[in-house]
Amino acid sequence: MNTFSEHIFCPEHRMYGNASEKIRAKGHLHPVEVGMRTVKLSRTYTCRGMEFDSIPLYDTSGPYSDPAVTIDPEKGLEPVRDCWNFNNGRTESCNESGLVSARGRIPLRAKNGESVTQLAYARQGVITPEMEYVAIRENQLLEKWISSFSSGEKHFTPLTPEFVCREIAAGKAIIPANINHPELEPMIIGRNFRVKINANIGNSALGSSIEEEVEKAVWACRWGADTVMDLSTGASIHQTREWILRNSPVPVGTVPMYQALEKADGIAEELTWELFRDTLIEQAMQGVDYFTIHAGILQHHLPAADRRTTGIVSRGGSIMASWCKANNRENFLFTHFDEICDILRSYDIAISLGDALRPGCIADANDEAQFGELRVLGELTLRAWERDVQVMIEGPGHVPLNLVEENMNMQLELCHEAPFYTLGPLATDIAAGYDHINSAIGGTLIAAYGCSMLCYVTPKEHLGLPDRNDVREGVVAHKVAAHAADLAKGNPAAWLQDELMSRARYAFAWEDQFNLSIDPVKARELHLASRAASGQMEENPDYCTMCGPDFCSMKRSQGK
Repeated sequence: MNTFSEHIFCPEHRMYGNASEKIRAKGHLHPVEVGMRTVKLSRTYTCRGMEFDSIPLYDTSGPYSDPAVTIDPEKGLEPVRDCWNFNNGRTESCNESGLVSARGRIPLRAKNGESVTQLAYARQGVITPEMEYVAIRENQLLEKWISSFSSGEKHFTPLTPEFVCREIAAGKAIIPANINHPELEPMIIGRNFRVKINANIGNSALGSSIEEEVEKAVWACRWGADTVMDLSTGASIHQTREWILRNSPVPVGTVPMYQALEKADGIAEELTWELFRDTLIEQAMQGVDYFTIHAGILQHHLPAADRRTTGIVSRGGSIMASWCKANNRENFLFTHFDEICDILRSYDIAISLGDALRPGCIADANDEAQFGELRVLGELTLRAWERDVQVMIEGPGHVPLNLVEENMNMQLELCHEAPFYTLGPLATDIAAGYDHINSAIGGTLIAAYGCSMLCYVTPKEHLGLPDRNDVREGVVAHKVAAHAADLAKGNPAAWLQDELMSRARYAFAWEDQFNLSIDPVKARELHLASRAASGQMEENPDYCTMCGPDFCSMKRSQGK
């Protein structure tokens, strides 16, 4: 573990530049302090009659972007949610197994008869600290701008904790926030909020260490991942997850089946409900915020899956299909679903209903197997809601662009408007090495139609285990997709950032252009490298090396 500091925190602790400052906005209902980044601009810009010399930005990096904070990764982040003391009296210690976190914190669970989920509180009209936190966070301190903004005939109002509460009560949004993940900075997933992205990390039997996976998790947060999923299938799964959780300011999801399979020595046919149940509880006590559970794949779906071009491409789906065939029994995740929900309710863990039958190629898109499972996921959504468990639905996969809208419409109809969380979709099968771009294309479209969160894909998709740079490339590509979808939906904060960028570009304000970019580091590097290669030495040139001083269209537009 002694390699953490030198790998994670150097050399880019101030990667956003000197114009970036960490700020915290205080709540009014609860003692929350919402972290954001504000970017100071080199001049004042006027946008729609309002002046801006800085802009607050939505920030997923937690304390990692705050140079005033010293972080010891072997101790983890500060447990910021513990000081809110909201669930006091409703929870109890649960250390029967002797499990204690890396910080020495004893796990908690709801007392018998209590429900501590965001959904349960929302149904009672109770605004939790997490609800107030995400309302402040989504507004980005831009309430005045939001109130004055309009797109076409659509007018906007700032989000309120009450609106957040109503969306969660209706099942249209979730706040994944296990009571045992106190380091978490709450975020919300729902189609009436900013489009979010997830980054998958995790080791495999063929490579990567605990340190590398923690580094990738932190790296993903710093570049804009709203959640991370630890999909480890190799050695030290429990320890890897523990260190990721203790150092993660964003929600962490897992596929518990992977660890359960490890406990069954990799033999799918030997899996049991009891082994899976114990794995759920183990991960719940560690603080996992959402579980992907493939409870919707049933025996009668398997013949349709067998007729596919690429069969079942979901790892969890293929495991359960093997189990069902070998044991000639129904999926135990389905038959024990109510018990699963009872466990999740005790810790406020959201369930991400896995798309075990997502299409793995264009030829299999929108087929009988995929939509047959989706109908079952809709039924399971209602069962989870009956037990106060927050739900989101996972989606495809490989889908040609002309079939993307049908996916979104079917999900809304069959799954009662629960948030949709999709892998891409990838719009073609032939983009090996560039599947992060492929996925971002399909992701932009489905998010514009209403998908709530995009699962990133890296350049290594279908090819190998991603490294730190692959994670960055995948995150940034999908941040572009999410932001483009936010623009399409008329998000006022997204529009402001683009307007400021346009004005900075027209003013040749290079530092403002870099700082307003999704990846300011790369933008600055490319510009400087281009200038150096051309021998351009001016301090703030009013042209770039693409057009040069004599062919710049913006200079000509300004009469220069």
